[in-house]
Amino acid sequence: MTAEHVLDDRPLISARQLANKVPEVTVGFWIIKVLTTGMGETASDLLARTLGPIPAVALGALALVASLAVQLTLRRYVTWAYWSAVVMVSVFGTMAADVLHVGLGVPYLVSAPAFLAVLAGVFTLWYASERTLSIHTIRTRRREGFYWAAVLATFALGTAAGDLTATVGFGYLGSVALFAVGICLPALAHRFGALSPVTAFWSAYVLTRPLGASLADWMAVSHTRGGLGLGLSPVTLAWTAAIIGFVGYLTVSSRAARVRAAA
Repeated sequence: MTAEHVLDDRPLISARQLANKVPEVTVGFWIIKVLTTGMGETASDLLARTLGPIPAVALGALALVASLAVQLTLRRYVTWAYWSAVVMVSVFGTMAADVLHVGLGVPYLVSAPAFLAVLAGVFTLWYASERTLSIHTIRTRRREGFYWAAVLATFALGTAAGDLTATVGFGYLGSVALFAVGICLPALAHRFGALSPVTAFWSAYVLTRPLGASLADWMAVSHTRGGLGLGLSPVTLAWTAAIIGFVGYLTVSSRAARVRAAA
């Protein structure tokens, strides 16, 4: 699935114009996206259990700000910086949803629609300002700000949605199956012309969060909770290693492509 240029994608003539700050949507993009969602889920739980909720949230917020600061200072897409920011958005987005439920007692039936409303608000403001939601046009600081606000909202929404389905009868493995089927629907709708490329992309983007988180939870939680019982630490480390491996591969391959293009 590719998010195509839609609406107003005319070139911007500005001294502050950037190269597009978002990677091309390929199979590798979706694989790393799912991996970051799962790693963020278990890493968040691990930090909260090890450090306590308040220190964990504080540490997650600092790491998120630092990673986004690095990302925003760059003038083009840099693989490791972009995916580092996505990982930290994943961790903090999970914490935001968990704080509402565990810390403040807000039911998932309330928080999930609330995060959906936040995401809709971000998209509304983004479109009203820029006349496009295409990820192929993230070439100004303002558009990049809207993009990361949307990404953070999708992670919080996906966390709440995944936890909701896991607690209302689907369980973790059932949730994996549910969201695996669900993520195919935007692709099929786009394939047969029933959904625009941008809508299909963002729909799939939201669904990758509960898909990856449910899979990681299923691997980590105990047998009594319907999981494999591998534990938070091993699952977090394994998914982190997989992310590093795929990001390393994309970094090397993109450098090779630039060398070939310059030759």
